[in-house]
Amino acid sequence: MEILEETDLCFPQLLNSSCRKPIRPHFETMLIYILLSFISLLTAALNLLVIISISHFKQLQTPTNLLLLSLAVSDFFVGLFMFFQIMLIDGCWFLGDLMCTLYNVLDYIITSASVGTMVLISVDRYVAICDPLHYSTKITVRGVALCTCLCWVCSVLYNSLMMKANLKQPGRYNSCIGQCVIVIDHVAGLVDLFLSFIGPVIVIIVLYMRVFVVAVSQARAIRSHIAAVTIQCSVKVTAKKSELKAAGTLGVVIVVFLLCLCPYFCVTLTGQDTLLDASSAAFVICLFYFNSCLNPLIYTFFYPWFRKSVRLIVTLQILKPDSCKISIL
Repeated sequence: MEILEETDLCFPQLLNSSCRKPIRPHFETMLIYILLSFISLLTAALNLLVIISISHFKQLQTPTNLLLLSLAVSDFFVGLFMFFQIMLIDGCWFLGDLMCTLYNVLDYIITSASVGTMVLISVDRYVAICDPLHYSTKITVRGVALCTCLCWVCSVLYNSLMMKANLKQPGRYNSCIGQCVIVIDHVAGLVDLFLSFIGPVIVIIVLYMRVFVVAVSQARAIRSHIAAVTIQCSVKVTAKKSELKAAGTLGVVIVVFLLCLCPYFCVTLTGQDTLLDASSAAFVICLFYFNSCLNPLIYTFFYPWFRKSVRLIVTLQILKPDSCKISIL
């Protein structure tokens, strides 16, 4: 009979019922600890800057930026919840069954809200590029705020309903003490996979393919100066350039989003998660969470207004009276 050492158990005092820690080199464990901790802190800090920027400066409170605000809120919570994922590196959960269930439910809610926000961003860019004359009437700050709130409310209701069995009896599927497991019905899991990933990805790809085709044709028209005849036309061309630039930037955000989340959902789709070793599983999870850190970095690279607002925040100039009216754009 194999004799378990106390260091191999999550709860050494519960020899017969405690979960065992996974076998992993100490160097690899420490590397994952450091990497996830750094990503967690950076993700929370950068997205907090985005939240403060858009919430504080009135000039930034446009329909598109409200969607970025929603995305930043979800990414900020991802950064905070990443600390819970760090706890699971050793394969042990020490916060109890109820906290385990709540953590997973909130994680699902945030992920669903992020995906929903990405769909709304695609719709926003589709209208801005493909129907620019009616953009200001179709896409308003109030309308975007309402759609964003509905996205979050639907995400909460949907995931709470899907996790109802786990919420009623937390820890019901744990096989040992120190485990954090939730189980979703097979049919419900397939429905969730379609609603939370496959369906939204199809919508995003179709909309952005259309945006790309129209954007290319408009870019050619701008370069050939077909529309630049009068001052009025020149203003329209400038407006088109700004919309095209925004579409390109948000296109990068969406592509990065898909690249980071596809490995995780593909594993779920194929059901091959049991075939992954500890290192591969850790990489997929790190990539999944790292997406939330990349979005503010993309804004830093592409958006001058974000760099300017960060300088104002870091230098505490936002504490001055009427700082919310400072020209950022």
